Amino acid sequence: MKNLTIKNLAAVTGGICYGLEQDQNLEVSAVITDSRKAVKNCLFAAIRGERTDGHNYVRQVCEAGGIALVENSVCLEFTGARAILVPSTLDAIKKIAAFYLDQLAIPVVGIVGSVGKTSTKELTASVLSWKYRVLKTEGNFNNELGVPLTIFRLTEQDQMAVLEMGINHFGEMHRLAQITRPETVVFTNIGYSHLEFLGSRDGILKAKSEVFDFLRPNGHVVLNGDDDKLITLQEVHGIRPVFYGIDNPACAVRAEQIRSLGFSGSAFVLHTPKGEIPVTVPAPGVHMVYNALAAAAAGLVYGLSLEEIRDGIGQIAALSGRFHVIRTDNLTIIDDCYNANPGSMKASLGILTEDAQEKNSSPATGRRVAILGDMGELGDQTEELHREVGASAQMRGLDVLYTVGPLAEKLAGEASRNNPHLCVHSFATTEDFLHSLQEDKQGAPLLQRRDTVLVKASHFMNFGRIVEALEKYTFE
Repeated sequence: MKNLTIKNLAAVTGGICYGLEQDQNLEVSAVITDSRKAVKNCLFAAIRGERTDGHNYVRQVCEAGGIALVENSVCLEFTGARAILVPSTLDAIKKIAAFYLDQLAIPVVGIVGSVGKTSTKELTASVLSWKYRVLKTEGNFNNELGVPLTIFRLTEQDQMAVLEMGINHFGEMHRLAQITRPETVVFTNIGYSHLEFLGSRDGILKAKSEVFDFLRPNGHVVLNGDDDKLITLQEVHGIRPVFYGIDNPACAVRAEQIRSLGFSGSAFVLHTPKGEIPVTVPAPGVHMVYNALAAAAAGLVYGLSLEEIRDGIGQIAALSGRFHVIRTDNLTIIDDCYNANPGSMKASLGILTEDAQEKNSSPATGRRVAILGDMGELGDQTEELHREVGASAQMRGLDVLYTVGPLAEKLAGEASRNNPHLCVHSFATTEDFLHSLQEDKQGAPLLQRRDTVLVKASHFMNFGRIVEALEKYTFE
């Protein structure tokens, strides 16, 4: 890995070397946190996690020919130990990642915001890949450990990095930006995620705007011009943002003539300073149109043609847990259970019922069923925001609403308040719902053939188990 020599690693981290006197000019072959992936001359960071302590695996890493990055010298009391002792392995990993990224000298596109970061990251990487070799964040590696681990996947052949950056406390984005030093920042929106820790939408804006603390000189800022908070950022360190949107005609990048294709996505005309072009985003919902616009704006920043932008948007693949449509012999399942907040939950409900309208509510398409669970990190507004989603649900034309969890029960109460035709039932836990799903087959089944079922909740509700059960669901 470029310039990641033992000598440089010790200098960057302020570390003390053990058993590496003859290896000062050795470049490490990889940086890992999973001891099972240890190979010769890799650097294993012994991280103290919630479930295990990486220091327990230092010996097996060294026996495999690796080098350990540790904060506890006691684990080095064996023959053949090769290690760098630092005050904090997590802080050291962040310093090493920043140093490595600086050695590669490639531009970073940072994706930030409350909702839609992962989809925007995927779309942006897809667009930019038509002209550049791009490495992107995989999975949920968007925090103070995940971002460095993503950076360590970069090679000298890569030309650009698209990095998702997620936070829930003040100061975290500052530290992430210090590692990544983005050339371009793409901002999706300011929603209600993490109100528990950030207090208000203004607090969320302030916390996420810390990304600009390390924006590179002559960099680029891409903002959602339909967001009432982001539109106030008319200048960032002397840089004029590129705004994208649907409703605001002043946005340089806009979607016009939007047409829903149901679960197949949306079609629209992309309007830009370089001209117009018809575009199809193969993922449903107006929120995906916004994400595609953000990717288009990033593509324009880096000199892509309208045709390349169109094709990059059009080839985006479905993401597991994010409005992933699964069709079985019995049901159509919408797996949207990766996470949830009020904005994304209302958007998903809208797509569910919008698709029904596309099909003219034909009985052959079955019922529209939503299985909704608790949303986390909403602070003092928790109950109010659950009720707000419930009010939206009761107006959407759903046939059936099942809720899981004590907070979602508030949602259920609001949904049934003014809609006596909506079938609503609440369950205390995910386990209770799964039990009823099986047991009620003998009586009144929770589901019917040809139902379309939306599954959505915050990640801690473990709704992936519900999706798995629905995929295997059969009728007596």
